[in-house]
Amino acid sequence: MVELNYSIFAVIYLHPKNVHAPAEYVFYTEFQSHEPEFDYLKSLEIEEKINKIKWLKQQNKDRLLLSTNDKTIKLWKIYEKVMHSISSMNTCDDDGNPLPAKIIKEANNLKIPLLAHEDTIFAAVPRRVYPNAHAYHINSISINSDDELFMSADDLRINLWHLSNNKESFRILDIKPSNMEDLTEVITAAEFHPRECNTFMYSSSKGTIKLCDMRDAAICDNQSKVFEEKEDPANKSFFSEIISSVSDIKFTNNGNQIVARDYLTVKVWDIRNERGPVKSFEVHEFLRSKMCDLYENDCIFDKFECTTSGNDMQIMTGSYHNMFHIFNADGSKEVCCVCA
Repeated sequence: MVELNYSIFAVIYLHPKNVHAPAEYVFYTEFQSHEPEFDYLKSLEIEEKINKIKWLKQQNKDRLLLSTNDKTIKLWKIYEKVMHSISSMNTCDDDGNPLPAKIIKEANNLKIPLLAHEDTIFAAVPRRVYPNAHAYHINSISINSDDELFMSADDLRINLWHLSNNKESFRILDIKPSNMEDLTEVITAAEFHPRECNTFMYSSSKGTIKLCDMRDAAICDNQSKVFEEKEDPANKSFFSEIISSVSDIKFTNNGNQIVARDYLTVKVWDIRNERGPVKSFEVHEFLRSKMCDLYENDCIFDKFECTTSGNDMQIMTGSYHNMFHIFNADGSKEVCCVCA
């Protein structure tokens, strides 16, 4: 799944007949997900740019996905639509030439019109729209393991939705202080546990990852676990808090580990061990000496995502110059650095 020019491009993976041949992604379909909007109450223009895309588990031949821009979440249904045309008409012969009226009137020459397959197209229709639930820009959406709920997160709040109800949502986390001058951190990403429907995590601009259990309280202000790597005071600098901000988090498919991406590194945490990451992979270490230049041109605030392979053996994350890095999860050397 990729996004380009504010449209969604759905790409379906096709496994080659030869298992030793390289796998290929082929173009499937594209459609416009969001349109530019204007918030008249806040005099704010809402871009159509897509922030996140999440696939739902496929129940039949149709496919469902959630997409969101800064303010509005949409549930899309993507399906194949067969186009038919009417053939064997009484007004034409088999070659399409018009028949004389005399022949058409003869009963022996009458034919029953048939529907012939003409083409198969891929259509996308919005099933539901989930609007007006966030005062700040949405940065994450995540689907629950029960396939009935999903959550959406902005800078200060996380809301819980039911897929069948777009009229209301339930706020499960709110870190907005009564006085905005006391604000010290914002939410950067949020993710449901892949197997336990009651567990979710979120990351903050302070470099912390907090694990929450929705069974503990309706509002998850008290976290079950907090994952934070303590920095050596001797290495602390003006840029420390900026580069330690977590831009993306993912559970591994087995749910036992957390993969977190900050500006310079990818860290792997064991959810049973809060003392420190079990693995740390350097991505942009060569930029550590160029922090002043990166700060002046705002590149130090760039955000990168991360993900794991289906068997949790590899970790992939983005980089500059259309590059992405793939690491072995066991901590051995980097597998490759690929230009997209």
